[in-house]
Amino acid sequence: MIDGLFKRHIDPLWESFSTPLVRARVTPNQVTATGLVLICLASLAYLWHGNAALFGVTLAVSFAFDALDGAVARRRDMCTRWGGYFDAMVDRYQELAVLAAIAAAQDMWGLALFAFSGGVLTSYAKARTAIEIPISNEAWPDFFERLERIIFLCAMLLAAGAAPLAGIAGASVIAAGLGVYGVLSHLTAVQRMRRAVGLLRAADSDN
Repeated sequence: MIDGLFKRHIDPLWESFSTPLVRARVTPNQVTATGLVLICLASLAYLWHGNAALFGVTLAVSFAFDALDGAVARRRDMCTRWGGYFDAMVDRYQELAVLAAIAAAQDMWGLALFAFSGGVLTSYAKARTAIEIPISNEAWPDFFERLERIIFLCAMLLAAGAAPLAGIAGASVIAAGLGVYGVLSHLTAVQRMRRAVGLLRAADSDN
């Protein structure tokens, strides 16, 4: 929702941040791949140090770097269908790495599966529609999209790290956060399904 509604304001910021990468002649796919490596390393490091706040900070930095691939593609005139597909697939693996690390560290596999499946179904609801009819990638300003999920995860981890200062167990914050994440992501999947049904029925009636 944030990315869809404020894209014209956000994109110039990413493009300005991408200047060093553009000057270094880095390709968009290299940025995407590096982002995946950074997030996997941050997730593995969390299994070692167990500090939720540190994990949240390193994830925020890693996800910010990963978001520069589109800006690099636009500025270097290297936007391709292959690049878009690669980016979308890497996004799913990034979410899997993060949620798997949280599940392993906190022994919350059920909640992590609930959360991850909602994100995957949200993505699939739009992708499957595009197989049936042409759709605009920018006409789906739904409530809990990937950017919102990233922000939520980082905020949840930071809150979990600070929770003991207030006498609250960090694990409780993470458990509650994963539950909310799962509910919101599945509601967003349903939101997209409803839109898809309307679009598909309209297409059927036109034939």
